[in-house]
Amino acid sequence: MTIQEGYTIWSETYDADTNRTRDLDAQITALVLGNRRFASILELGCGTGKNTALLATIGGTVRAVDFSEGMIARAKARISAPNVTFAAANIAEPWDALAESFDLVVCNLVLEHLEHLSPVFAEAHRALSQRGTFFLSELHPFRQYDGSVANFSQGGTATEIPAFLHNVSDFVTAAQGKGFAVQALQEWWHDDDAGQPPRLLSFLFTKGTVIEQIGASGDISKP
Repeated sequence: MTIQEGYTIWSETYDADTNRTRDLDAQITALVLGNRRFASILELGCGTGKNTALLATIGGTVRAVDFSEGMIARAKARISAPNVTFAAANIAEPWDALAESFDLVVCNLVLEHLEHLSPVFAEAHRALSQRGTFFLSELHPFRQYDGSVANFSQGGTATEIPAFLHNVSDFVTAAQGKGFAVQALQEWWHDDDAGQPPRLLSFLFTKGTVIEQIGASGDISKP
């Protein structure tokens, strides 16, 4: 089963399934981005729209893409905000986006399913406005070391979605190699994760090198 086929099948029960990783991802996305405002947002791998509703409140316009038609159908049924548009897209290929057309790119629980990170960071850099922000939330590699992968069960049969392991340094190296600076790196635990490795890893990347950011603002911590 391909990744795309797996998510299309999973879309039928994705929102109803017990899924601590999904729920934690929504919580941290709201925590990190909820008080910010952006003129235009591109959401990569929107799934059933679990984060799209939030993005609709903080963005002037939101373009939400996913390569699973089943997921997009669920998202469209769930989200009716007039400033949101949906489209099918494979983010491993060149994006249908104009250069410097978005202020924020958001990518949640997607890159574990891509073998190569650099093409995504290259396209994000091209699509973002000057000093634009790239928010990334992923399953922590420590969880992958223990064998955790995205999975679902239907009819008593468990299905694992194919995934690739990316270490923390892989994300940082890919980002810096395409012209991003690391603004924030955080590790996250669900309330039920006591004594376990972190469940999620998130980054805020800013377009531009550290030197460029210091020259522009004098403080690289500012968005």
